[in-house]
Amino acid sequence: MRKSARRREADWALEVFDKAPYVTVSMVRPDGTPYGLPLSLVRKDDTTFYFHCAGEGEKIDCIRATPTVSLSAVSKCAPRFEEDKNNFTEHYRSAVALGTATIVDDDSEKVEALRLLCSRFLPAYMDHFDEAIERSLGRTTVVRIDLTEPPVGKCKS
Repeated sequence: MRKSARRREADWALEVFDKAPYVTVSMVRPDGTPYGLPLSLVRKDDTTFYFHCAGEGEKIDCIRATPTVSLSAVSKCAPRFEEDKNNFTEHYRSAVALGTATIVDDDSEKVEALRLLCSRFLPAYMDHFDEAIERSLGRTTVVRIDLTEPPVGKCKS
């Protein structure tokens, strides 16, 4: 019984990630200071996320130094004043997860990840995908995040 409740919570949290336009990915800089930024992520399955970026820069430096990352997303956020309670509040749906980031070297996995990203964010333009891949695959970096534990979520609605 308990296992199915955890599975339901993980499924609910994954849905929050799927609906969030951006997911904040928090990392650790080589000097030990925190670094977090909102990124456009796509989920392949229950434990795998992808994003793309340039081949060098702060994200890549962080991942090479410490591949452990934290994901955080909010898919619904609505401030409210509850007149009956004379109370200010916020209704939200949020999720967090921990994972390990890896720079993808395999071209077929990179193409799969980029196809998932384009399908999620620009599905109307998929007829241009193959041409874009031919032109830019070599200079595009793809990062895979493998969750190391089930995601969890919270809400107030």
